Amino acid sequence: MFTERGLEATLDDVARHAGVGVGTVYRRFPDKASLAGALFDERIDALAEMAERAQAQPDAWAALVWFLEHSAEILTSDRGLRQLLMFAAQGHDRVTYARDRMRPAVGRLVKRAQADGLVRADLAATDIPIIEFMLGSVAEYARQVRPTVWRRYLALMLDALRPARASGTPLPEPALSPDEMVEILDSNPLSRRLASHKTATTTTER
Repeated sequence: MFTERGLEATLDDVARHAGVGVGTVYRRFPDKASLAGALFDERIDALAEMAERAQAQPDAWAALVWFLEHSAEILTSDRGLRQLLMFAAQGHDRVTYARDRMRPAVGRLVKRAQADGLVRADLAATDIPIIEFMLGSVAEYARQVRPTVWRRYLALMLDALRPARASGTPLPEPALSPDEMVEILDSNPLSRRLASHKTATTTTER
């Protein structure tokens, strides 16, 4: 439910989806924040393990790309995870947990690629989650029109991580057409809320 609906999902929704009474859910999680916290820890563990698995790639650049692509696939397909990482991880303990779980494995990927001269020397491990957030935002913004367009921007970012090179990587997704861009703007929830607010304000003023 959180994957599909994000933090809009309620414990009642979870109970119905699981086919149990809502009391069963509340006995395990006293509120939605507790459930969201458990999901946050579970997903951070999964991402950290993915970064550790990437170490098995013999090529340092391939290892970093594999992690970025596969973690982005998870992040862009899981609305709840995007919201948990970008908006809901506000507690100090949770932020510390995420940092301590992710930083060592991601840091090793970056340093290994830098040592082999495959990644620009000024890239920091903390840049990686920001790149993931950017891709997640693209996926969220375009999900009603072309949810896979984030792959285009991952390819652009990967070229930016490289030291100077003569040519760029072929982009796996075409650019958005003007019509698609208009459709994305029209379908964005924030745009609709602003339009509704403007209409309501105009009606009130009249």
